[in-house]
Amino acid sequence: MTGERPIGEDDLQAFVDGRLEPSRYETVKAYLASDPARAEQVQREIEQRDVLRARLVFKAQEPIPARLRVANIIAAQRQPIFLQFQRMVAALVWLALGGVLGAAGGAWWTQRSLQPDVQMAVADSAIAAHRIYVSERLHPVEVPGDQEAHLVQWLSRRVGKPLKAPDLNAEGYRLIGGRLLPSGAEAAALFMYEHGSGNRLTLYVRSSVGEGETAFRYETRDGVSAFLWIDDGLSYVVSAKVDRAQLLPVAEAIYHQFEATSGPEKDHL
Repeated sequence: MTGERPIGEDDLQAFVDGRLEPSRYETVKAYLASDPARAEQVQREIEQRDVLRARLVFKAQEPIPARLRVANIIAAQRQPIFLQFQRMVAALVWLALGGVLGAAGGAWWTQRSLQPDVQMAVADSAIAAHRIYVSERLHPVEVPGDQEAHLVQWLSRRVGKPLKAPDLNAEGYRLIGGRLLPSGAEAAALFMYEHGSGNRLTLYVRSSVGEGETAFRYETRDGVSAFLWIDDGLSYVVSAKVDRAQLLPVAEAIYHQFEATSGPEKDHL
């Protein structure tokens, strides 16, 4: 190697890239044979080069998306202005139509969503009446329970549908009476019961303002539990300061007793 320049990084990089001059190739190869550590490093770089080249070849074989092809881009730029205008008008028409349909859908949804809101209003009125009157000791009711027949007839006439004072003795509650309440433009009936423990329960009934029949719905307000449902044109709310498990059997008993009276006899007040 007399007269030859020393092996440098340029020689090694050219060896890795496969662009080393033939006259230098054997010299570099002999140098690497004498330095195993450097030879190992060069071999790793050669392997990395091969991996990168393979990836580039794979990418080059993938088809170019149509939207990125030069011919399609040029064609899109050359579209007549009136075509672009037509597309813009069509987009505006669809937007306006969507607004109309959205408004109609919103109205439909409002109609469908109204029912739960109305039921909640009835429940709120019933629970409010419960809170006001169960705490009364001298005048909790207008008509006492010993005048049950008169109470039921009077409230039925004012509500506009046949009512009854459910018998809740099996549940531990006795009827202590009832009263007439306003409910918007309608009248509502409130029956009050008292447990042997002194706890009081109320049944609020008014003509239905919603669907013909609904399942039980449970609500609670500051310790007062309530079950509400609609059946046979009447809205019912039973309320008491007890937990859900204690109130449910009472609500079921009331439901079954009113259900048993449904029929022709309910047409007469």
